[in-house]
Parts: sequence; C-alpha cells; structure tokens
Amino acid sequence: MGVNVVPQPVSVIEREGSSRADALDVSVHGGLPSSASGSAHPEGYTLDVAPDGIRIEAADDAGAFYARQTLAQLTDAEGRVPHVHIDDFPRFAYRGAMLDVARHFFPVAAVKRYLDDIALLKLNHLHLHLTDDQGWRLQLDSWPELTGIGASTQVGGGGGGFYTADDYREIVEYAASRFITIVPEFDMPGHTNAAIAAYPELGDAPAEPYEGIEVGFSSLAIRSERTYEFVADALRELAALTPGPYLHLGGDESLATTDEDFQYFIARATAIGAATGKTLIGWHEMGRSRELPPGTIGQYWSYTTPQEGAAEHTLSFVEQGGRVILSPADAIYLDHKYDESTELGLEWANGPTGIRDSYEWEPADVVPGLAEHDILGIEAPMWTETLSTIDQVETMAFPRLASAAELAWSPRAPRVFAEFEPRLAAFTGYLDRLGVGHA
Repeated sequence: MGVNVVPQPVSVIEREGSSRADALDVSVHGGLPSSASGSAHPEGYTLDVAPDGIRIEAADDAGAFYARQTLAQLTDAEGRVPHVHIDDFPRFAYRGAMLDVARHFFPVAAVKRYLDDIALLKLNHLHLHLTDDQGWRLQLDSWPELTGIGASTQVGGGGGGFYTADDYREIVEYAASRFITIVPEFDMPGHTNAAIAAYPELGDAPAEPYEGIEVGFSSLAIRSERTYEFVADALRELAALTPGPYLHLGGDESLATTDEDFQYFIARATAIGAATGKTLIGWHEMGRSRELPPGTIGQYWSYTTPQEGAAEHTLSFVEQGGRVILSPADAIYLDHKYDESTELGLEWANGPTGIRDSYEWEPADVVPGLAEHDILGIEAPMWTETLSTIDQVETMAFPRLASAAELAWSPRAPRVFAEFEPRLAAFTGYLDRLGVGHA
C-alpha cells in the first residue's frame, strides 16, 4: 500500500501486508520514558499496526490524538491500513493557521469547520484576526458600540457580524477538543477604522464605516488617555475570555502613525497587555520598540528573503527575551493566488504562490541570525479580502496548508517537492473522502 502521510513522520518502518482497520482492536497507552521513542516527547506518539491489532503509545492526550490523525490518513478508501511502525513528534511547539474574520465575517459554524480542517494536519493553534478597518468582531461589555457600528460592515458590503462572548467560548472549547489553542488578535494602533467609527474619541478625527481593502490609513489617537482606557478594557475582557496563553496585539502597517507615536503606543499598550498575565504576540514591526515586555513573541510576515528592516525588527524580539513565529508572505500566505488563472486571492507578495513555492523553503534560513531554538513555530495566515465563504477558504488553504504543516512538524531536511508530491496526492485524496474542498 505504501506509507503516505502529511506531515512526514520522524521515523517509518514499513512491513509486509495490510489489514482492515475496522477489524483491528486499538489500544492506547501512556508514553514510556525512552529517548528512542516518539512517545517520550511532548505531543509525540508511536503507532504500531500489526495483524493482531493497533497499538498507540503517547506522551499525552494530544499525542494520542495525532496518532489517530496519522492512522486515518493511512487508511485507504477500502478501509485497509498498512502494517507499519511509526515514531513521531513535532519539530516546533507552535504550529498554526490564521483566519481573518474581520475583512469578511465567518460565523461560528464556519470557524468550527476550519478547526476540523487544520486538525487533520496536527496544527495546534488558530489565530483569529478579530479586528480591522472593516469590522470589529468580538462583543465587549465595556464598549458595546464596537459590535454595533463597528461590526456592521465588511469588504464589499453585505453587512458584517460579530461573536458574542458565548460564541467565542464555544469556539475556544471546540478548538480545545481538537488540541488547538485559540490566539485572538486585536490589531492596533493601525487597522482600527472600525473602532474609531464606533467611538470617534479613539481617533484624531471621526471615521466612517469602511468596506474597501486598502491599508495603512487609520490610527488610534496616540496621545489621548481615552485610548489607553480602551486598550485596558479591551485586553482585560479578551484575556478573561481566553484560557490560552497568548494575546496578539497586531502592530503592523501603522503607516498613519509617526515613529515616535508608534514607539510610545507600543510601550504603553504592551505593558497593559502583559499585566493581564498573557504572553503577547505582535507582527514583526512591533520589534521597532525596545520596550517590549520580556518574552513578547514576534510574528514575521516579510518574505523568505527579508525586506528592508524586517530581519532587524524580528531579531529585536529575541534580543528582548522572546521568540519568533514565521509566516513568510511569499510562501505561506494562503490567500495568495496559486497562479495567474486563480480566480480568488491576491498576489502582492512576489506574485502568485504555487504549491512548490509553499514547500521548498527552510524556516531556520529565513531570518539571518535567527537560531533554531529562537523559532517558536510556523503559522499560515488566511486573509479574507477576496474570500467570503468557508468553501472559498478551503480551496485556497488546501493543499498549501499541508506544506506549512510539514515544515512545522517534520524534522529539518532538504525539502524536495518531488518527494512530497505523492504524499500530497494521497492527502488530497483523503480530503476528497472527507468532503473537504481544495484547489
């Protein structure tokens, strides 16, 4: 039958023969403290399929869940599974996807469907981009018009939408059942037109609800104390709703904010965020500040060859005691066109991003001076300026999300697309059987 699994396991021993999966008993056991076994690593597992049964050993419940994801991929359309022994564990602790629910709003059911999708690939974080110029998507008791006026629009019109606190809790709980941590983002001080439209005192000038896709024109009123009351209230409520360890504060494309004001805002806003007890994440521009709370994580979104300043700003997080999540736009921005014929998507990051482009890069080689241990993980963002349905999201995500998952999970090795291709073909066949859309 062959062993075609994405992401590629650490070790695979193939044996002769196969069995019907539904005819084999499955036993699950706690991990053994052996340095030769995947089950000794956090989120790791061993999977043994033999004629007399299937045995899973896992370090934790997440490892057992991932073993079952591997087993599901191994099982063919006829229900047969090859006899095999697999030792497996992840390269990086943070393996993520991002869904932009601000440009277009996606209801709870759609977010749950995307959680199901990313769980297939052993991804363990979903970053929700909850606010932008086009909409504020999480209800806050302290500032109710954020989801009154601020949630009334989206790109292209047609209304917007928002999550109540109970909606958000439902998403968080559903994610946790799949060993996925929700990472919420309130983007600031730029990308804030929706907030200013709801509360004009948050800006230096009033704003109207916005349905376009241009960026960089909005900014909070940096020197107003009212702004920091808003930041404190918003982050306090967000932290209380979020059991996971992270809050994302954005910080990107603040083109309408002077450098002096940006530095002032980031120092104050991150101090407020850190006071919630959460670990903060910011896009790499936030690394312009040298007053970040220790341990703040930078998210790199420049190219696989860094643009001017991107490497310096990214390394700033490490120099201040933090680590880095890699999201190079020209490799794993999933909203980018596959090629010139792709109907949906954008192409500003060095043109279309083919499947080969999404696979043939090495995380540790992107930012000069960034060591392997400085990398927390990899995240594949899905921006939604051109995407309004979950079917469209799946078509743009798959199969390129599989590339990101393999880079995040599998050991460092030369990435040869010809070797990846047959496993990817098997994976898209698996998606077909599940009814998951792909390009």
